[in-house]
Amino acid sequence: MENKIVQPVITAESLTKKFGHFTATDAITFQVKKGEIFGFLGANGAGKTTAIRMLCGLLMPTSGNASVAGFDVFTQTEEIKKNIGYMSQKFSLYEDLTVKENIRFYGGIYGLSNSGLKEKTEILLSKLKLKNEARHLVKSLPLGWKQKLAFSVALIHEPAIVFLDEPTGGVDPITRRQFWEMIYEAAYCGTTVFVTTHYMDEAEYCDRVSIMVSGKIAVMGTPDALKKGFSVKTMNEVFLKLAR
Repeated sequence: MENKIVQPVITAESLTKKFGHFTATDAITFQVKKGEIFGFLGANGAGKTTAIRMLCGLLMPTSGNASVAGFDVFTQTEEIKKNIGYMSQKFSLYEDLTVKENIRFYGGIYGLSNSGLKEKTEILLSKLKLKNEARHLVKSLPLGWKQKLAFSVALIHEPAIVFLDEPTGGVDPITRRQFWEMIYEAAYCGTTVFVTTHYMDEAEYCDRVSIMVSGKIAVMGTPDALKKGFSVKTMNEVFLKLAR
């Protein structure tokens, strides 16, 4: 079977962010290819969110180089924002807007036309089985539904890359699995998925993973290669060996 993963759409070289004397990300270097599901793993405080915010054009790096979808993180942050989707565990939807209002709001931000927005709204509501909840406030939805809606909204403008910052935090195992099925579908359609998580079992679902420890990338590779390299059976065991 022909490999769909070809050109890198994200590159980082010695990417560093310091806050005063504290180094949050310490000279990280990696590439992510088109259509890849790239897992950016590590414990809370390892530097994952800082890295993702730099790549999304939300935080200026201290030093190093990086490009996202062909645009420079220092000089072309507005272009980056137009070509990516972003979903955070902490803030992705407006709780006091209805489901339909959230879809229309984000579609407008991402520059969809009125006709395109109307079409996309109907497609999303149908696909997520939320037609009956379209006029309900988002805060009334179960967490799992919120997360699926937030992911779909992040993809509404068909971006080259979607960044997911700990998207499954606090979600039950069944909903997590359903969420990952949506990730697979997006990647199959050619969207690059860059996902941070501290759930080591989710590493098994990624094409490649990197594991950050104290602001540095400690290891990087396919889940199978990393497990083989550490002579263990699970990614959790890989992480425990690194943590020690």
